[in-house]
Amino acid sequence: MSDNAEISSEAAPAAIADRLLDWFDVHGRHDLPWQHPRTPYRVWVAEIMLQQTQVATVIGYFNAFMARFPDVYSLARADSDTVMAYWAGLGYYARARNLHAAARVVVDSFEGEFPHDVETLMTLPGIGRSTAGAVVAQAFGVWAPILDGNAKRVIARVAGVRATPGTSAYENQLWPLAERYTPAQRVTDYTQAIMDLGATLCTRRRPACARCPLAGDCIAYRDDRQEQIPAPRKKKKRSERHTAMLVIEDERGRVLLEKRPPSGIWGGLWSLPEMDPEQAIAAFCGERFGIEVAEIRRLAPMSHGFTHFLLQIQAYRVQARAGTRIMDDQTAWFTREARPGVPAAIARLLDTPQSDLNL
Repeated sequence: MSDNAEISSEAAPAAIADRLLDWFDVHGRHDLPWQHPRTPYRVWVAEIMLQQTQVATVIGYFNAFMARFPDVYSLARADSDTVMAYWAGLGYYARARNLHAAARVVVDSFEGEFPHDVETLMTLPGIGRSTAGAVVAQAFGVWAPILDGNAKRVIARVAGVRATPGTSAYENQLWPLAERYTPAQRVTDYTQAIMDLGATLCTRRRPACARCPLAGDCIAYRDDRQEQIPAPRKKKKRSERHTAMLVIEDERGRVLLEKRPPSGIWGGLWSLPEMDPEQAIAAFCGERFGIEVAEIRRLAPMSHGFTHFLLQIQAYRVQARAGTRIMDDQTAWFTREARPGVPAAIARLLDTPQSDLNL
């Protein structure tokens, strides 16, 4: 079967935009927190958070982030630990590091004003073509196409794009279509509308075609190929990785945390000390931290899924003897109430009562 898109001749791009906008006026999302007020800074933060994350998950994080960093200046001035603490649990932590770096560029190089064009925005860390398009369209009303995951699915079905998602052929077919369908007027509403349609009706599985305003123009619907367009990706079996983590407590009940390297999983966050499962715990604690171990208890194993692998964690509660001191800016004792941002898996482990974890 050809990978070429079959462009619908039943409706002009303008008609598709009109139908989508009429639907949006009645059924679209008009009360998202970044829409009130709709400033370039708020739109940008929201668009970064929404990369690979659903709206329902983002809203709480967005509101907390805005309360702490109400403008690009406050974000640029903040230290990385504070920024990461407000991102902890949202995942894909490179987004937070890029967001922080981009804020500093906006302040230092653009006097705190966000560029109004896609090309300049794409020079900032963490901003690709679709995110840049969403920012200029949503914040400034400047014409620009977008291709987030929802928009890709809508356009692929309407135009009958059969190329495999994730390939250059898929992207090369979708961008010209996105440009054709994006209207000159009401571009702010249109970009929100196509994202809303993909999120609410034109979903990956069991799309609600009977309620879709574009059903009459949709090649996938016409050919009963909604489940085949976009083409399903081949599922790869996730590999497993095994690690041991230590919940080391001192005599005051404080927990020892280490700051992870800036790159890699959980980059820049504080986490529990991690070791090879075959290592001797007491020897590791002595060599790594100068800690004398008073007691070791094995905790219930847990799993945490990443995109490409499953992390199997065997945790241990380690009681350190009195008088242990840690003198290292990458390693420190924290009370459970005043700890910094930690990954969701680590928060789950620390927040679960020890009686429920003990084996």
